[in-house]
Amino acid sequence: MSDGVNRAVKTHYGSPHLAQAIIAALEDAGADIQRLSPEELAPIDEFHIRGRTATLELAQAAGLRSTMRVLDVGSGIGGTSRCLAKEFGCRVTGIDLTEEYCQVASMLTEKVGLDGLIDYQQGNATDLPFEDNEFDVVWTEHVAMNIPDKRRLYGEMHRVLRPGGTLAIHDVLAGPAGPVLFPVPWARTADTSFLVSPEALRELLVESGFTVSDWKDTTAEARE
Repeated sequence: MSDGVNRAVKTHYGSPHLAQAIIAALEDAGADIQRLSPEELAPIDEFHIRGRTATLELAQAAGLRSTMRVLDVGSGIGGTSRCLAKEFGCRVTGIDLTEEYCQVASMLTEKVGLDGLIDYQQGNATDLPFEDNEFDVVWTEHVAMNIPDKRRLYGEMHRVLRPGGTLAIHDVLAGPAGPVLFPVPWARTADTSFLVSPEALRELLVESGFTVSDWKDTTAEARE
């Protein structure tokens, strides 16, 4: 991504007092901060449409197992990575553009006792700081709509996947209803919103070296 888009996306998502706000909200809800569970965090830490239900559906489709190493691209404050580690026992690395998210993700993951399976780092999805063929699964939920250079994004995802690995995507795509009406959850203006159509996404994936083996349109479930 360009520096300008990077700054705008960071501004949209970032908050210097995010950790304190989350801890305060959990305490107000009666949670024991020293004995948190991923389930208690689920309502606030999975920002994507349909939350944990969608995460578990995608995990089943991807065939996650405890022996797999997963890269969670756009990991946010860690809700998805904690869910995958707890439910499937896999080792997860999260990467996110927003430094505050990485810090909060690490803090919450330690509090639920999953820091032995998960680590986070700040970084750019279009320039992944990992070796070739490093992961069994690359995972991403509601991230690509903020990234203009999708060809580079999916090329990087293909590069870090091991041969025969799986790319698991849950994303918002452009539909037939016309232009996006801003603001939306992922962008305040069109300057940081880069939706593509389902047809364009398929083409991008194939051009990047992937074979599309499973595709499900969950628009109806999302609306509901």
